[in-house]
Order: sequence, then structure tokens, then C-alpha cells
Amino acid sequence: MKLQLLTIQNILHITGITKKTLHHYHKIGLLPPSHIADNGYRFYDRQALATLQTILLFKEMGFSLTEIATMLPLSKAKQTDILIQQRQLLESKKQKLTTVIEQLDHYIEGTDISKLTLFDDSTIPSIEEQYELEAKLVYGDTKIYQEFQGNIEKLSDSDKKQAYNQFTSNMESVFRNIALYQDRSPSDDKVQQYIDQWSQYLAQFIGDDICILLCIAETYRTDERFVRYFDTFGEEGYLIFLYKAIVYFVEKKSNTPIADS
Repeated sequence: MKLQLLTIQNILHITGITKKTLHHYHKIGLLPPSHIADNGYRFYDRQALATLQTILLFKEMGFSLTEIATMLPLSKAKQTDILIQQRQLLESKKQKLTTVIEQLDHYIEGTDISKLTLFDDSTIPSIEEQYELEAKLVYGDTKIYQEFQGNIEKLSDSDKKQAYNQFTSNMESVFRNIALYQDRSPSDDKVQQYIDQWSQYLAQFIGDDICILLCIAETYRTDERFVRYFDTFGEEGYLIFLYKAIVYFVEKKSNTPIADS
């Protein structure tokens, strides 16, 4: 005999969903039973099963239950239009996910957070922009920072980007060169030669302020975000070596001994 109506257990067995989910779909009007017996038992016909399978399909495609409820009464042509739009959205998410995975791999491999491009298509400011905002909060009321901002604002966006990239490249080159002499004293002439280069690169933006150099050195040493960054240049203890080299440079320039903190 041909089975005309399916019980809840039949539906659960065929689709693999839970009883709770089926009850929820009934409660919100998404999939009411085809027939309710006098004893309260609910039954579903083949069309209801087909509708449920469509609901589950659309749900896997990323549609919310509210969206699915709107789509079900539509013609196949109108559903297809919506599905095409959904495909485009999923393709965009796929590309974003690919980028996330790539950036995750770069970070695992040791790339500094400031070099990641994960925020490029986000409403969240890039790490570079966040650093700038942080610097403004910390140093914004100082004359040297205001002069720095004045110099930067004179540049076009493309010139700013080019200047930042060049500055970053120069800094990384200096840090790599210093790492070659990590087995020497921080006061070694060669080490100090590169510290002097470092200070000259900074001077292009912040001027020749010896106190700022010491402040930057302290930031290197105390800000946990820099530990990972400097680990990419030298051996263990490189950051402390760099800090001591900068302190020696500042002491020599200012003729003032700096207490070890």
C-alpha cells in the first residue's frame, strides 16, 4: 500500500533533522503539518517533505529562516534571481576567507602584525592607522609630534604611502644590519653607526630630538607588540641589545648618563 502521509519519525529518519527543529519550523509557520489527527499527531505529505528539503537546501546556502520564508512562495524564476545574488555574496566571502587563511599563515610564519593586510577591506582601521591614532593620543600634545603631523599633511595620499613604505624598508634594513653584530657590545662602533642611521631615518619625520629617541627605545622594550616584530631580525635577546645600543647612543649624544630602568 502506498504511504500517503509521513509521521514525524519518518521525516526525521529521511532528513536527519531533529524533532526540535521540525517543531520550530511549525511554530514559526515555515513548515506546518499537512494533517493533524484528532489525537494531536502531526503528519506530512510528500509536498511538505519536498518543501522541507528546499528549506534545508537554502539554509545550507546561507539564507536565514526569515529569508527562506520570503523565498518559498516565489516563482522558480524569482528564486533563481535571489540565488544568483547569493552566489555572488558567497564568492565574495570565499575570497575573503582565502585572504584570511593566507594572512593567518603569514602571521604564524612570523610576519609582523603591521604588515598584514587583513583590515584592508574592513571598517576596522589598518594596524598602521591604529598605530598613528595611538601615537596621536600619546604624543599629540607635544611640539615635535605636531611638527611631524604638519610635515605629513603636506603630502598626498600616494606620497604618504610611498614615504611610509620607504621608511619601513629603511628601518628593517637597519635592524637586520644591527643583528649581524649582536655578538658585539652595544657600544661597538659598527653597531652605533647603524643606530645613527636609525636616528636619521626617524629625524625625517620627528626632527632631531634626542629625548624622543629614548622614548621610542622604551616603547620597543616595554610594548609586547614589538617583541614578535624584533624576533624576526636577530637572535634571542636582540630587543634588549637594540635597546642598550640606543641608550648608549642617546647618552653619547646628550652627554648625560641614563639610569638603567
